[in-house]
Amino acid sequence: MPRGPRGPAEPADRETQLSAAPKRGAMVTIEIDGMACGGCEDAVVDALTDVAGVEAASADHEAGTASVEGDADTDALAAAVERAGYEPAF
Repeated sequence: MPRGPRGPAEPADRETQLSAAPKRGAMVTIEIDGMACGGCEDAVVDALTDVAGVEAASADHEAGTASVEGDADTDALAAAVERAGYEPAF
């Protein structure tokens, strides 16, 4: 009995699968002065995620840092933090 199609073609090996997977950008940590609470963290994360090239962002007011994953320009990240009312340092 003839067989029907088996679905979409699969990559031939693991190396091919890895090269076809989406690539994540670099991780950047920014020291930020002035964050005092969770609301501050939210403001910084909102500002950072609006920057082109940012894939993910998080902030920690107790550590005084924010982490950004992606390929965004560091000057654009610093400007976003300043617009949110905080002082960035790399």
